[in-house]
Amino acid sequence: MKDIEFSREQKERMVGKIKTYFQDELQQDIGGFEAEFLIDFFAKELGPSFYNRGIFDAQQVFNEKLEEAGYVIQELEQPEG
Repeated sequence: MKDIEFSREQKERMVGKIKTYFQDELQQDIGGFEAEFLIDFFAKELGPSFYNRGIFDAQQVFNEKLEEAGYVIQELEQPEG
């Protein structure tokens, strides 16, 4: 898996959310550089776990839809006589 990368706009939004969280929940100010460092850390260290969970969830949905398609195809069968 290649490294998780975010656009400048995505990273700016995440930095804002981290800064707000630190202020609201921890009553601490955190700078933009520190917030970006946390984002990079989480992306590298925790990102694969979230990514793998997303892949697992997508596979589950795919399997469910494939099973549904199988039932629809069975309903198309014509009686042989």
